[in-house]
Amino acid sequence: MTERSVAPVAARTGSAAGQERLRVLLVEDDEGDAFLVRELLNEAEAPFDLEVATTLREAKTKMRGVQCILLDLGLPDAEGIDGLRKLLAVAGSAAVCVLTGRSDEHLGVVAVAEGAQDYLVKGQVDGVLLTRSLRYAVERKRADENAQRLREVELRQAESARLERGLLPQPLMSTDALQVHTFYRSGRAMGLLGGDFFDVVQVGDDRLHVIVGDVCGHSVDEAALGVELRVAWRALVLAGVPDDQVLGSVEQVLMSERRAREVFATVATVVFDLPGNRATVRLAGHPPPVLLSGGHAKPVAATPGIVLGVRPKPAPVTELHLVGDDWSLLMYTDGLIEGHTGAGAERLDVDGLCGLLDEPSARGVPLPALPAWLVGQADQANGGPLADDVAMLLITHGGGR
Repeated sequence: MTERSVAPVAARTGSAAGQERLRVLLVEDDEGDAFLVRELLNEAEAPFDLEVATTLREAKTKMRGVQCILLDLGLPDAEGIDGLRKLLAVAGSAAVCVLTGRSDEHLGVVAVAEGAQDYLVKGQVDGVLLTRSLRYAVERKRADENAQRLREVELRQAESARLERGLLPQPLMSTDALQVHTFYRSGRAMGLLGGDFFDVVQVGDDRLHVIVGDVCGHSVDEAALGVELRVAWRALVLAGVPDDQVLGSVEQVLMSERRAREVFATVATVVFDLPGNRATVRLAGHPPPVLLSGGHAKPVAATPGIVLGVRPKPAPVTELHLVGDDWSLLMYTDGLIEGHTGAGAERLDVDGLCGLLDEPSARGVPLPALPAWLVGQADQANGGPLADDVAMLLITHGGGR
């Protein structure tokens, strides 16, 4: 390293048995300096594999598998901090240490501010210090990356929480004639939301509107789209748009806001006529609600319609007469019924869900706890947690099942 003599080696590090062997790339165009770096590492018996590049262009071809890059700031094709910036842009997960001269030591401080892990001053380095600095730089880089990953997880969780408030709002209702119990569980890693959503809105004194939906896919994009569809549905209902036009308008929102043409959504809506004890059911590619009445569970025989976003078409209408004072209507997304039953590749499906609800053990479960109990039973039959998101609404009339 020009214009200096090497400080004597203070002590040998030993063979460093058990330490991770690191690959180090020295980017240095001076053969004497490159030789000296190699000698310092040899004297310290450092467990490093050293490779040399004389230009930044050559260095870019030798970065595969490198854990640390030792960069001279005076290269033929990259001078000073500008060279460092170019290297950092392609360094990936490799740590970067820079070499400076005594007269421009201030560049080392600037280099660290730009993203280098450390800097070394030529003429003030021995083998032990060089070895320690390179290894510390690698560990510092890994710590920085771990901190960045943790921060990204925190940001995703915060984003998920914001989306959850949009996907899963509090029911907007004042009636005492019906009670609504809600449930949501993510099936994705780190608790991120998918595109499942629900909403409950009362209009006037005699009508309660309910929706459960699922946007295909499992990313934040689908969750955000689910929020848009739910908000649009609520706005249309509160604005008094005729029931037979609401889903068509929601579909227009879907088709204009989706990121790709293949994205679709399934929904189930129910409009309860509170004084008349009747309900109007519309299905757009969604599994039917399950009616619990008279100690028995059965799917509502609703005419299925096509999913939203494929071929605009009004969803078929099914009128449901709710008999008796004690009944419940379970609305859910398909994540609940797509798990296995333990019998080969057989799925739980709607019939299996009704079977769970008809089990004697289900009759003693309090209504507010019934959705969580169902998911627990489905998990058990599946041999592990369900893979998809699960959203449920349990609308009940009267105090029993």
